[in-house]
Amino acid sequence: QVQLVESGGRLVQAGGSLRLSCAASGRSFVNYNAAWFRQIPGKEREFVAAITWISSSTSYADSVRGRFTISKDNANLALYLQMNSLKPEDTAVYYCAAAPRNSRDPWDREVEYDLWGQGTQVTVSS
Repeated sequence: QVQLVESGGRLVQAGGSLRLSCAASGRSFVNYNAAWFRQIPGKEREFVAAITWISSSTSYADSVRGRFTISKDNANLALYLQMNSLKPEDTAVYYCAAAPRNSRDPWDREVEYDLWGQGTQVTVSS
């Protein structure tokens, strides 16, 4: 069973940058589609960005497009989210998710993903 562990979340000022990481442990983390979601207290979890494993095709939520970049490291079996020009409204718990399937296009729905990390808190101060 693959387990996902996020890291990199912390307090940062508006306009700053952060890079979140998601490491996989357990069985081989290859041929998995993967994504980042986030959740603000009191609200539903929302899609942030997704990537397909083989073609590295990406998809972004409108609210983060142009500021965030999702990427992966096939050799180290890791997933990343580079977040630039952070805004207070980006404050949330960020989760990485993965599914042992591939597709031509990345997925933006929670139901597509089988594996979830425990989340990492990102706080952006104004």
